[in-house]
Amino acid sequence: MKITRIDITQHRLPLDPPFRASWDTRSRTSFDATVVRVTTDEGLTGIGSGDLMLGFDGHEHLFVGEDPLRLERHFRVLDNISFHYGRCWPLDLALWDLAGKIAGLPVWKLLGGRGDRVPTYASSGMLRDPRQLAELAEEFTGRGFKAMKIRFHRDDWRDDIGALEAVRDRVGDRLMLMVDCNQGWRMPWDTAPPWKLKDAIEVARELERLSIFWMEEPLHRGDREGMRRLRDSVDVRIAAGEMTRELYEFRDLITEGAVDVVQPDAALVGGITGLRRIAVLAEEHGIVFTPHTWTNGLGLVANAHLTAGVGCAPFIEFPFDPPQWSLERRDFLLAAPVDVNAEGELVLPDRPGFGVALDEARLEATRIG
Repeated sequence: MKITRIDITQHRLPLDPPFRASWDTRSRTSFDATVVRVTTDEGLTGIGSGDLMLGFDGHEHLFVGEDPLRLERHFRVLDNISFHYGRCWPLDLALWDLAGKIAGLPVWKLLGGRGDRVPTYASSGMLRDPRQLAELAEEFTGRGFKAMKIRFHRDDWRDDIGALEAVRDRVGDRLMLMVDCNQGWRMPWDTAPPWKLKDAIEVARELERLSIFWMEEPLHRGDREGMRRLRDSVDVRIAAGEMTRELYEFRDLITEGAVDVVQPDAALVGGITGLRRIAVLAEEHGIVFTPHTWTNGLGLVANAHLTAGVGCAPFIEFPFDPPQWSLERRDFLLAAPVDVNAEGELVLPDRPGFGVALDEARLEATRIG
């Protein structure tokens, strides 16, 4: 069996009302997504998504004519492309979906088959006022979620603490709470400086008081020494890594004791092929491996298969902040949105590959390239 073609299409979903992400100073009036399809001479097609595939154009010949199951070979080529150009890891996801279809097995089983379900945490995305945020947390408990991540990024972190207190007062210990401090990276137009170590320690003391499970991205992504010192200074767990670009950076975060929780995204770095190494390394060092999943529904599904197959995560991120970030918006590429069961778990299908289908009519209607 040989790869005969790779097709890449771009899609844009208008957002009305807009989505105001906590990490972005500009409201989002549209949502862009890229779909990658890898087809073989036997008519099977694997699908992937999650990043824009910038820089891949002109490199198709490095894969066409090759055996699709040479996943390690393809990973090394993609790693080279990533160094010289852009992050093209959605192709790795498509190759794993294809491998599952060739084998007649779901990807989570190909990866080791630790289980067919993963507990989730509801990952909010907006800076709502305290009352609205508390109401959202109450809604999440009713949907079966056992944990929720709350975003910080108000002008004064003390106002963030006030919103967090409102949630804790409303739901008590019915929800495990995590906080994303949004200090690790910025959008291109956002020049605000990140917190310094002593800022982060001061915030961490407040989070300890409120029994927060982890504080995410509390310092600049490159400040591993600061994260290590912060981890040694406080009891709240330190989480990081969602936009990290290189696998060796995850190795260093883990082996240097900089984090308690590592959060790579298979759609953004390493693909499934690379991140299964990181999942094993994290477990060997007693570090929680739980992927970031804020790309789209197909990226979420790929990370869920990785976690279910080889990881040992207490839960995985489930982006959900209705109505501005609904399942229908997040998963507009898919024939049916991905949802949790009554216990807040993602239950993975036993169908080959990722076990999901694209919404071809919606893709045609939203195609921009």
